[in-house]
Amino acid sequence: MKSTAKAVAISRAVNMKAVKLLLSLFVLLLLFVFNFEAKAQTPDVVRVGNLKFAHYGAISYMSEYCSKYNLKVTERVFAKGIDIMPAIIAGEIDVAASAADAAIAGRSGGVPIFAVAGFAQGGARIVIRPDLGIKSVKDFKGKKVGVARGGAQELLLLAELAKHNLTWSDQPGKDVRIVYMAFADLNQALQAKNIDAMAQSEPQASQAINKGFGVELLKPYDTPMGEPVRTLVMTEKMYNTKKPVAERFMKCFVEATKAFIEKPELAEKYVIEKMFKNQITSQDFKDAIGNSPYTYDLTVEHMQITTDFMVKYGVGRMQKPPKAADWVKLDLLTDAKKALGVK
Repeated sequence: MKSTAKAVAISRAVNMKAVKLLLSLFVLLLLFVFNFEAKAQTPDVVRVGNLKFAHYGAISYMSEYCSKYNLKVTERVFAKGIDIMPAIIAGEIDVAASAADAAIAGRSGGVPIFAVAGFAQGGARIVIRPDLGIKSVKDFKGKKVGVARGGAQELLLLAELAKHNLTWSDQPGKDVRIVYMAFADLNQALQAKNIDAMAQSEPQASQAINKGFGVELLKPYDTPMGEPVRTLVMTEKMYNTKKPVAERFMKCFVEATKAFIEKPELAEKYVIEKMFKNQITSQDFKDAIGNSPYTYDLTVEHMQITTDFMVKYGVGRMQKPPKAADWVKLDLLTDAKKALGVK
């Protein structure tokens, strides 16, 4: 009897130990699952540098849209595309939206970026004062023309001046006096008659026309440079070491852009209310996007042509112009469009 009781006691003790062990393992499993799910639900942060223009709207919209891809997209707005480059070097920005020439100048200066997509095309007008009777770019001789330095508008303006055999400088002595100023100051300068014409971005160009102090002379796309494509760039670090994040980001970019293209009322509401705080009208927006439609696409050829024009006209003052084929990486875009059924 004693041996039986002892055996029972030992069995119970063993069973209790087994139960405790199983409970411990179960708790550890729960903790593991909880931690795994917590990590899985914590979104990856992507820091985006952007500009305040109508055709940059889909990039801005990603800050509200990308949670479905387990991403937290934070937006930081800069005055010009070239201003974003120091922030990339400092490790503060992962993806940036800018004109192609700003991206090219940045790459030439050693900024570790790849061009991964286009997000808008066009986006510029040459606007003149209505009281001067200017009929052609040829009439710019002896005139002052405003433009932001380092933007697509500068390169487009210079290509137009060269096409009409005009010389230019920001100092006296040439056919055309170039006046460099911020995008935000150009409209005011034209309205105040401090300049005679301007190469301006959208929606500011359309706004000047709709308010009556500017008249469109032309959309400057009739040179060999063609219509500019605004460029989405990604850091080499993100592209090379965070591929899953980069892939999800690109899918979100394509999907957000698709939404803006297919639902213009969504794009209009977001840009007017969120980006411009109702400082532009519905007509301003429609005119702007009519001249700067959203897109996804970019080509190596366009980036190389833009680079060649920058060298020709001294824009960006590049010591080593980058070869487009070396840093235009379109595989993420191609895969994202294919996954989402976008042509």
